[in-house]
Amino acid sequence: MAHDFNLRAPAGANKRKRILGRGQGSGRGTTSGKGNKGQKARSGGKTYAGFEGGQMPLYRRLAQRGFSNYPFKKEWQIVNLVDIEKKYEASQTVDVASLKEKGIAKGRLPVKVLGNGELTKKLVFKVDAVSASAKEKIEKAGGSVEVKPAAKKADRKKAQSKDGGAKTDGK
Repeated sequence: MAHDFNLRAPAGANKRKRILGRGQGSGRGTTSGKGNKGQKARSGGKTYAGFEGGQMPLYRRLAQRGFSNYPFKKEWQIVNLVDIEKKYEASQTVDVASLKEKGIAKGRLPVKVLGNGELTKKLVFKVDAVSASAKEKIEKAGGSVEVKPAAKKADRKKAQSKDGGAKTDGK
């Protein structure tokens, strides 16, 4: 059995870089594949997405009405009681660190426990939020719920002001 150690790329695998703007004889001279004149033929002649050649673009022609809460929405990591029932033993503490350790929660989003499923074990919950139905089921099983207080904008403003946010008459 003869070995062939002369390895070679298949034909057409390695193509030569096309060099533009090297005269008429190169086949890619004069306009260098950019067509004739115009903004896109110029150096630095790029446009942005939605550009309509200087005409007022559609996204600016349409009226903006109403309010969208999208930029301010609060996102949660959802954890159900079903998952907690499977992975935890009685009298353990359920917090963000232990949820991540057991593979139930991931990432940096705050954790909210929902009441999907039944809970039979007495557990201590220390999480960011708990739904009313989940709280009811946890307390029914003999457990306790401790919700972390969320820092609100109003609280932060009060902490920053020197007089504790108290208003004055200005007299």
